Amino acid sequence: MDLFPGTLELMILEVLRRGPRHGYGIAKLIKLRSQEALRVEEGSLYPALQRLLRGRLVSAQWKLTETKRRARYYSLTAAGQKQLDAELANYEGMVAAIGRVLKAGGEEA
Repeated sequence: MDLFPGTLELMILEVLRRGPRHGYGIAKLIKLRSQEALRVEEGSLYPALQRLLRGRLVSAQWKLTETKRRARYYSLTAAGQKQLDAELANYEGMVAAIGRVLKAGGEEA
């Protein structure tokens, strides 16, 4: 399933709202929450995380996983939370507008 531009970043920010996660954990949670409709590949996930890091919307630090492996954990920053809130409002408005167009059927002005 193709995503609209910026949608992956929005989903990453939403996942990180709940707390820090490593890349695999982010991808796994997106897959789980989408009931396996969305699978985020490493080739898409890590460039998106780098964009979010450059924009200071997330921060990262190295930690040990539950299995004692070293992994980079990403966290939502205050700027990221603010961006997430703005993007969610925009997204919800866009979905509502598209829904109105699709439900209008054959109605003309």
